[in-house]
Amino acid sequence: MNLHVQKEFPGRGDKIVFVEEGKFQKEGVSPVEFEGKKLSTLLWREPWGRIVYVGIGTHPYKRDTLRKAAGLGVKSLLKIGARDISLDFSPCAEFLPFAAAAVEGAILSSYRFEQFKEQSAQRKNKLEDLRIISGPVSDESLLQKIEKEAQQAVEIADAVNYVRAIGNMPANYITPEVLSQKALELAEKRKTIRVEVFNRERLEKEGFGGLIAVGKGSINEPRLIVLDYAQGESTAQPVLVVGKAITFDSGGISIKPGEHMDEMKYDKMGGCAVLGIVDAVSRLGLPLRLVGIIAAAENMPSGQAYRPGDILQTYGGKTIEVLNTDAEGRIVLADALAYGIKQFNPCLVFDLATLTGACIVAIGKQKAGLFSNREDIAEFLWKQSEDYGDPLWPLPLGDEFDEAISSDVATVKNVGGREGGACTAASFLRKWVGDVPWVHLDIAGPAWITKEYPYLEKGATGFGVRLICRYLMRRIEDKSL
Repeated sequence: MNLHVQKEFPGRGDKIVFVEEGKFQKEGVSPVEFEGKKLSTLLWREPWGRIVYVGIGTHPYKRDTLRKAAGLGVKSLLKIGARDISLDFSPCAEFLPFAAAAVEGAILSSYRFEQFKEQSAQRKNKLEDLRIISGPVSDESLLQKIEKEAQQAVEIADAVNYVRAIGNMPANYITPEVLSQKALELAEKRKTIRVEVFNRERLEKEGFGGLIAVGKGSINEPRLIVLDYAQGESTAQPVLVVGKAITFDSGGISIKPGEHMDEMKYDKMGGCAVLGIVDAVSRLGLPLRLVGIIAAAENMPSGQAYRPGDILQTYGGKTIEVLNTDAEGRIVLADALAYGIKQFNPCLVFDLATLTGACIVAIGKQKAGLFSNREDIAEFLWKQSEDYGDPLWPLPLGDEFDEAISSDVATVKNVGGREGGACTAASFLRKWVGDVPWVHLDIAGPAWITKEYPYLEKGATGFGVRLICRYLMRRIEDKSL
């Protein structure tokens, strides 16, 4: 896809025009038909192409409004055969600072999961050219800034779509081994990334007892995938990003109800997000060292599966009393966090996981639960998350949650009862983090969607990629990383 920033519309192709509520005037269109209400649309045909007018409501305007508006417009145009689309900001130049968000929405809305459809049912066209039409802007430095930010948005959105493409694949296509192959393929493409894969034999030899236990019920053996990105000769402490990738979660011996179990192919989305974050950071050439670790396993019941009542010894020696084999994500993350912190001595740790249904009960499906042992980091992420496109809501840690997972026979037990389930899961993970600055994102709600959003189709969302990439970019800009 080609991106252009220019002052005038070239007079060909199709375009999207953003309209403030109450300010739309066009001969032959009454306010009853269209007046610019938020995310309302009007299709208009001209001799040179088509225009989709998209309402953005009234002031104050947010980046996410422009992201949604552009996505809605692009979706509409792609359905009717568009390939060359302009985002026209010339009628209202005050929206130009939001151009990158609009570009992001356009790219995200262009993705479709059609791999298993018959060819006749697949969309024939794709977005080939995207333009930002600025209008008569005299400040060339502003245009350069907009072009730079828009190109960054393209790279990040492409990485999100890469995550969605893997995330939507079913468990008979994406196993832990295949996910490790995806990481190796990424390293072949991006020469700034090195990948190391731990097979079952190495996991057993080095003491990854949690990952081994969760994966041993399946014929598809577990993998630990380590991606190491560095730009230049960076000697600074790395940022560590850890993801849960349960390629299918049946619940194991503590088997889940059958309803919606097909959606458990999405239990790998934390690990997939790690792939996307490393991909995006490499695309952008960010000047830092970033280590991504993916704990990949398939949680299945069998004669070899781990059981309620088992005691597991994780990497580094801490032990877990298993009360429920469906609380497996925190077990594999314990190994991955312990290894990553010991091996790489990071300055900051993120983990992403579709960890608890309790988080959905607490805050719904559109936001991820945010936990951290650093209030300043948590507050910044919370306040910026909607602008970044991945909204968060802070949830508590505390002594009461530590007490809930206290075990009589091990370091901790893997569940702490019904109350505060997302919080006890986060407290469990904190046992393996210690004092390292750490952010845990429980993405169980927004990791996939079952109805279309303005710029996302049903299925995997790639949640977390935009958030963490833009946070790292901000820290680099502030010279605090």
